Amino acid sequence: EISGAADAGIYSVEAAGLEISGNTVFDCANGGILVHRWQAAEDGTIVSGNRVECIQARSGGTGQNGNGINAFRAGNVVISGNIVSDCAFSAIRANSASNLHITGNTCSRSGETALYSEFSFEGAIVSNNIVDGAANGISIVNFNEGGRMGVCSGNIVRNLSTSGPYPADAPGFGVGISVEADTTVSGNVVENAPLYGMHIGWGPFMRNVVATANIIRKAGTGIAVTVVEGAGTAVVSDNVIDGAQNGAIVGHRWAEPVTGDLASSGDAGYAHLTIERNHVS
Repeated sequence: EISGAADAGIYSVEAAGLEISGNTVFDCANGGILVHRWQAAEDGTIVSGNRVECIQARSGGTGQNGNGINAFRAGNVVISGNIVSDCAFSAIRANSASNLHITGNTCSRSGETALYSEFSFEGAIVSNNIVDGAANGISIVNFNEGGRMGVCSGNIVRNLSTSGPYPADAPGFGVGISVEADTTVSGNVVENAPLYGMHIGWGPFMRNVVATANIIRKAGTGIAVTVVEGAGTAVVSDNVIDGAQNGAIVGHRWAEPVTGDLASSGDAGYAHLTIERNHVS
């Protein structure tokens, strides 16, 4: 058990094949378990079977602090089977971490994005996790920085909020799952996402996204997909969308909705989109 750290509970730098398992880390000022490198490279750390609770962000910022488990520039890291709750920012956050596994974790009451793979990564599998309570659920993003290639499958994401630890950038908090490039999103269940159940692309930053066989219940907009010039291909098919107040599938220019409901009208003339066989109720 580790508690009361003035910075992070466990801090690894430049590891090679480390295992961090079976720990309880709680009431730390800035971070729970950190796996960092000075330069992006293979690290190979396994973070499994830990309990991480009540992590603050006393040094401030917009995400560098306040995370339960954080991988930074560390490749080939596996984060699995952890129970993470009450973190000021993310339950699990990976920045510039390629060949990443985030699997089978339970994440409760995250202040910002519960599960985050961001910036210049290649290869992230985010699967079979539970997110209950967060500002955003799962984000696999930052194609503008080279972030690409992901699988988001079999997750439960629910009970999101429009408020976070700082004033939100566009489009805001309250998004279930966000993805941008070379990513499949399948077999997830999203419930109570007040802004979007799913957010696909941002401006022109979208390429090769497939969103299929997901269930979205009680969302502001079911699926928001970019229709900005220069955006790449997206296939949105065979999803069940129930109780989306502002439309089941809506094209956006950045944060602005600019189409009708594409679930009923199909691609509506947008050649980069294939939208078919979605069931709306």
